[in-house]
Amino acid sequence: MICPDCLHKLSFVRSPVCKKCGKEIEDGSLEFCPDCMRHPRAFEYGIALLNYDEVARHSMAQIKYNNKREYLDFYGTALAARYGRTIRRMQADALVPVPVHATRKKTRGFNQAEILARVIGKKLGIPVIPEMLVRNKKTLPQKDLSAAERLKNLSGAFAAGEIPEGIRSVILVDDIYTTGSTIEACARALRASGISRIYFVVICMTGGR
Repeated sequence: MICPDCLHKLSFVRSPVCKKCGKEIEDGSLEFCPDCMRHPRAFEYGIALLNYDEVARHSMAQIKYNNKREYLDFYGTALAARYGRTIRRMQADALVPVPVHATRKKTRGFNQAEILARVIGKKLGIPVIPEMLVRNKKTLPQKDLSAAERLKNLSGAFAAGEIPEGIRSVILVDDIYTTGSTIEACARALRASGISRIYFVVICMTGGR
């Protein structure tokens, strides 16, 4: 679990936020952040729990590289508690975790997005269907790439998998939203398969005010 001292250091996302990506914005009179005004999005909108500062960065690294999976239980519970009403209003048929490549999952032993999705799904009674999205290729780590390089890196990385009959609306689940390129690539793949409404939920969001 997150210790009380660390809990007080977490920077929770506060209004006003972009009505598309959920990023904090300085000017509350604006609906969208500069990125979302410049780039059309394949998703409806998304929400984030934390600003991706040094404290959050350390926490995410602990999950990925030091096997602190229990942190995901805390974050999933916090997302469900804080945004449960908003998530239910999305009326999604399923939660779809952003997949990692099979070799990376084998090395790490788990997909953090899938664990997070299962915590949220259990709290809110929403099915989790990882099979709806597959990762076709192992990509370079995104953290050191520019926005344009991220999109190029993810080209063809995701494809729709098995789409159960009747699924029309989904919520993508991931740990970090940086430029939005990963969520965007996943959303495009799902839209191409006939999914009409796509939302997202993440733990961390970069670039807040």
